[in-house]
Amino acid sequence: MIKISDSPIQILVIDDDRIIQLVLKQTLQEQGYQVILATNGLQGIEQANKYHPALIICDWQMDEMDGLEVCRKIKSEPSLSTAFFILLTSRRAVEDRVEGLDTGADDFLSKPIDVNELKARVRAGLRLYHTNQELQRLAQDLQEQKQLLETELNEAADYVKSILPKTLSGSITINSQFFPSRQLGGDCFDYYWLDENHLVIYLLDVSGHGLAAALPSISVHNLLRSHSLPQAHLYDPSEVLQDLNNIFQMDQQNSQYFTIWYGVFNRSSHQLTYASAGHPPALLISQSTHSGLNIKELFTPSLPIGAFTEAEYYNAVCDIQPGSKLYVFSDGVYEVEKSDGNMWDFNSFINLLTLLNNLFKLGLDHILEAIKTATGSQMFNDDYSLIEINFWTLDKKEVFVDN
Repeated sequence: MIKISDSPIQILVIDDDRIIQLVLKQTLQEQGYQVILATNGLQGIEQANKYHPALIICDWQMDEMDGLEVCRKIKSEPSLSTAFFILLTSRRAVEDRVEGLDTGADDFLSKPIDVNELKARVRAGLRLYHTNQELQRLAQDLQEQKQLLETELNEAADYVKSILPKTLSGSITINSQFFPSRQLGGDCFDYYWLDENHLVIYLLDVSGHGLAAALPSISVHNLLRSHSLPQAHLYDPSEVLQDLNNIFQMDQQNSQYFTIWYGVFNRSSHQLTYASAGHPPALLISQSTHSGLNIKELFTPSLPIGAFTEAEYYNAVCDIQPGSKLYVFSDGVYEVEKSDGNMWDFNSFINLLTLLNNLFKLGLDHILEAIKTATGSQMFNDDYSLIEINFWTLDKKEVFVDN
């Protein structure tokens, strides 16, 4: 007897003609199949629900419920819809066959029955049935793998969130927001005091998405947090970027590179020293002499980390006035697809920050909601990372607090 997974192949025959039932049963049993019989449409549906046969041969013309109605009911049931359905009929008109196919029939067997044709159509139907079963199994496997991957990405996103810094309060306050996109990206940032006078702030963005992008960003974070670079270099942004470029060359990092903005604020001199590597400019907002707002883009032109062995990085210095505000962010903040399909952009983000600060709508939640309103989008194409540093009186002690 023919078997699949140690179970015989089951074929359901639905026909109200006892002679045809016996002919089909004997022929199919000789081929090694297990045959289940039903004498009418209702009984056939009951048998199908009970046995879930691989193939069904059903007479078109039967009393009470004809073969088309049987086919329609069976194909509408998800657990039975994959059964290969053969309509047994003496009808030969094209329109009849079209009607049968539209109802869900997979093939036809003409009356009077030719035994060789019966065997061939059953073999062909079972081949298609087995192929369909294999495709369903593969689809289920893919779905399970997709769910496992999504679970891993969510766990990775939670881990990235757990290592990000807490809110800093005092004369300098720092707040931050991080929202991973649907695919975990490579954003990571940090801020902390190197000593009582020097505050370091950085944000990096690794190319690509998924765990392959998240892992390098975590490596850089741990490298800087553990002071694994020479201690003196941590005070010098260009030296930090130079060391990172030496360590994370893309030909040794699975062809991945990253952008970064790194700054050190000196509370004694009220100066911010910074360097960037292919990263969006930080934005410094301060009051101008005309009672308006002055926005300065802070960046130093250079290549991303890992892109070129001989890349050089340079420092820039700016004075920080009390009451100033600094925004450091990844490009996921402004590279947002709008509801009309066009992309929002960097200049639009600057205009939005200017408007919010003029309206005194302060805080990261206001910025986030304003971006969603401006773009008409509730989702971000990339990781959303934004740090807001408020320089108040610059003379009080800072403390970290829980977000």
